[in-house]
Amino acid sequence: MNATVLRQHAEIAHAAELAALSAHDDRPRPPKWKLSPWAVTDYLLGGTLADGTVISPKYVGDRRIIEVAVATLATDRALLLLGVPGTAKSWVSEHLAAAISGDSTRLIQGTAGTSEESLRYNWNYAMLLAKGPSEEALVPGPMFRSMQDGRLCRIEELTRIPSEVQDTLITMLSEKVLPIPELSTEIQATEGFNVIATANSRDRGVNELSSALQRRFNTVVLPLPSSLEDEVEIVRTRVGSMSKALALPAEPPALEEIRRVVTIFRELRSGATEDGKAKVKSPSGTLSTAEAISVMTNGLSLAGHFGDGKLTAHDLASGMIGAIVKDPSQDPVVFKEYLETVVKERDGWKDLYRACKDQI
Repeated sequence: MNATVLRQHAEIAHAAELAALSAHDDRPRPPKWKLSPWAVTDYLLGGTLADGTVISPKYVGDRRIIEVAVATLATDRALLLLGVPGTAKSWVSEHLAAAISGDSTRLIQGTAGTSEESLRYNWNYAMLLAKGPSEEALVPGPMFRSMQDGRLCRIEELTRIPSEVQDTLITMLSEKVLPIPELSTEIQATEGFNVIATANSRDRGVNELSSALQRRFNTVVLPLPSSLEDEVEIVRTRVGSMSKALALPAEPPALEEIRRVVTIFRELRSGATEDGKAKVKSPSGTLSTAEAISVMTNGLSLAGHFGDGKLTAHDLASGMIGAIVKDPSQDPVVFKEYLETVVKERDGWKDLYRACKDQI
């Protein structure tokens, strides 16, 4: 039975775009890269090729940020994408790996329980007990395979990995070798190998990187969208693709609904209204672009499955309150004050004001 994949890997979902870019790409390519650095940047930022092929933007923001990230990966320096939650760090990491190596699946997910084995290799313990340490008993991990094959390896949430485990990366990043002391040998990285790591700048205190490890990375900070229109466009694009993939039985959200949600999130996290005329208190949460996307998608699901398919303020309110109110003792007060002083006074926002006030 063929099952529909809920979320395809970037290199599969955008295979046609990658093939079109490769066909038109006549610039120099670093060893084992599928595309030149210029084409990788165009893949991330989007555009139209000479034959009319449209490349959809994967990242909306400053081109120079992506150029610096791509240029770093063309050297022997590893790349660290740093930013607050919801700034598309994982998204950019995945698409960089897809465009450069044609494979975004070499992934290590960082958690408090991530062990050295996750970063290096593991063993088939039945074979290990039966025959002792051997190449046959060795189970290569994503980093091991990436070094052998000359591919990019991704590490998500690097600062959530315990410090003593983080430091096992130092030899791999500086010497480009992975020692296997049990076999008295080592794996040497081949051309094309590099590492992309992501880290949440708000979680630096969880397991802060040692200065020795920091020196092995070139850090690129991904900022929040600089303008309201940029953030609205990001939310509109992602909500459209997600609702299609999830087959939500609802009409695409009106641009004005997206703009209202994004405006509220931007004002609450910045502590001031968009026009700069009034200051507002900020809640404890991040209120990132990713959370705005989640609010819109949840609203479409409610409208499609429990309404008439048309997104309303009532559908948005519950998801918005869930995203804003993280601290039950402080955030409700902050949001209620914002509703009374800002939302209530805006023309055309009365429906959203009433829906939020009824549910908070």
